[in-house]
Amino acid sequence: MTKSDNELVCRTISSKYLMRRPWMTVRCDSVAIPGGKVNPEYYVLEYPGWINVIAIDESGNMLLERQWRQAAGIISTEIPAGVMEKGETPLQAAQRELLEETGYTGGEWSELLTLYPNPGLMNNKCHCFLARGVRRTDSQHLDETECLEVFTATQEEVFRLLCEGAFMQAMMVAPLWKYFYKNRK
Repeated sequence: MTKSDNELVCRTISSKYLMRRPWMTVRCDSVAIPGGKVNPEYYVLEYPGWINVIAIDESGNMLLERQWRQAAGIISTEIPAGVMEKGETPLQAAQRELLEETGYTGGEWSELLTLYPNPGLMNNKCHCFLARGVRRTDSQHLDETECLEVFTATQEEVFRLLCEGAFMQAMMVAPLWKYFYKNRK
């Protein structure tokens, strides 16, 4: 027997903000759980929307990046990604981030999927795009705190890296798997 949606929905009793920063806000909610229990300390991380891009150049190669990730203490292999700025659509943010991080523009764009990075703790979505036929038209325009290396790899190499576990960022693994599943031969 499955429960109805009404039997699963919790109700926020109160909220208190513990920290507010431009890229993250921490909130503590008191939550009424169906059945009468109350969780007095449910922590929520509020982030802006995120985007990432599977970018394929005019030669059919994929753009990848390597950069240090402080929280994990690793050099991470990734696809271009970033944070949506106020007033941007997900597509505008994806195109801006691709240009800033790689210097590539143009191509044909489509949204591949949208997902929640971690709906148990975080309230934001990650919008994943596919950009086919991009080309280098500019240099990188990195933020002063960004340090990353851009490189290209064949789709076969990227699939091999994916299968070997070289991509450790879940928000990048999901769209890569979807891309390769949809484009399998």
